[in-house]
Amino acid sequence: MYHTIIIAGNVGKDPEMRYTPNGQAVTSFSVATSRQYTAGSGEQVKETIWFRISTWGKLAETCNQYVKKGSKVLIEGRLTPDKATGGPRIWTKQDGSAGASFEVTASTVRFLSSRSEADGERPSGGIDMAELPLEDDIPF
Repeated sequence: MYHTIIIAGNVGKDPEMRYTPNGQAVTSFSVATSRQYTAGSGEQVKETIWFRISTWGKLAETCNQYVKKGSKVLIEGRLTPDKATGGPRIWTKQDGSAGASFEVTASTVRFLSSRSEADGERPSGGIDMAELPLEDDIPF
């Protein structure tokens, strides 16, 4: 059996790289995806889903070097369930409401932002930036 997930979104904060005891690089960062739709009642609904991305080895080193907060990425990988629940990681936001993040081990990361976007300039057009919550609301 096999599964794969493809995510296109915006990086929530700069990546963090560390090394395992045997020297293998691991880089983690968060990615937000969003969609907007009209509910049956006519109300505009904006939905954001957070993913926690882990990369390993050479890919981890490359992501640590080129991925920046706000940059657009396309991730291909596999879902990694929470060991306690078997599903997404559940956490409590500062306002007391429940939040969830999905853990993904990436096999491929494609950089969708141009160099100018990575340096902080924002050209017109393209994928809209997900509304990023305050850093305190991000569970990682």
